[in-house]
Amino acid sequence: MDGELRQRFDCADDGMLEEGLEAAVGEVRGKRLVVLPTDTVYGVAADAFQGSAVRRLLRAKGRGRDMPPPVLIAEAGILDSLASGLPAYAREMVEALWPGPLTLICTQQPSLSWDLGDNRGTVAVRVPAHPVAIALLERTGPLAVSSANRTGMPAAHTVDEAEEMFGDKVRVYLDDGPRSTAVASTILDVTGPRPRVLRHGGVALARLREFDDRTVTAVSGSDHDASGDERDDEVAGDVNDESRDEPGEESGAESGDEQFVVAPDEADDTPDEHGDSSDEPPSATPGSRPEGTA
Repeated sequence: MDGELRQRFDCADDGMLEEGLEAAVGEVRGKRLVVLPTDTVYGVAADAFQGSAVRRLLRAKGRGRDMPPPVLIAEAGILDSLASGLPAYAREMVEALWPGPLTLICTQQPSLSWDLGDNRGTVAVRVPAHPVAIALLERTGPLAVSSANRTGMPAAHTVDEAEEMFGDKVRVYLDDGPRSTAVASTILDVTGPRPRVLRHGGVALARLREFDDRTVTAVSGSDHDASGDERDDEVAGDVNDESRDEPGEESGAESGDEQFVVAPDEADDTPDEHGDSSDEPPSATPGSRPEGTA
């Protein structure tokens, strides 16, 4: 691709922001990729409902279908069109904590005709607390977004870092300056009998337990063990090898990559009522660790 086609838009300038959003919408509709800022790290985005665009995103990051990207949406009201069977505590979390650094892994609506990869009937969803990301999502609808980095590399905290990794694989870069936080989103699996933290991040375990005291953690480390070097696991929040870069795709769990494939919780469905974390935490199933979430 001709390098001259690559464009960077300064989102601090209102005129450039509008021009950049228009260019980004055109890229998304053309089944191409866009780099955008989020409230955690920079993400690389594609139309969630275009399989060829999602495959382009996975190729650009250097990962396969076993690491499906998370989905960012503009507002919580869209969640029910993507997810089914949400427990009451998850709805309360959404009301209190979105927009923000909380990615929910939910049971996917069976009627959806998209192809995010081998997601085993689940989808990772988040509403980012960033005005540029929201403005783009309002124009495009749900986007598959992973942390802007190659698998195994740290998530991009500046557009320069993202451009260095993706080059002409992406033609539109929305620049909103350095991301000020190195903390990825917390990834919470709400598909089983009790909520499970798959990656620690911006929302502490103690805060989650205010909504459901049965919440357990499937990862080791402190509540904020999501430094920002998410190996591939976060923008939205992956759980495998890409757990290091996704939007894990951000640091810690988000260092880079996030994928949101989880198997149903096979743990005892009669857990301790008080969520005593002294019990051995359930282990995340392969391919269910967040990895590249933004």
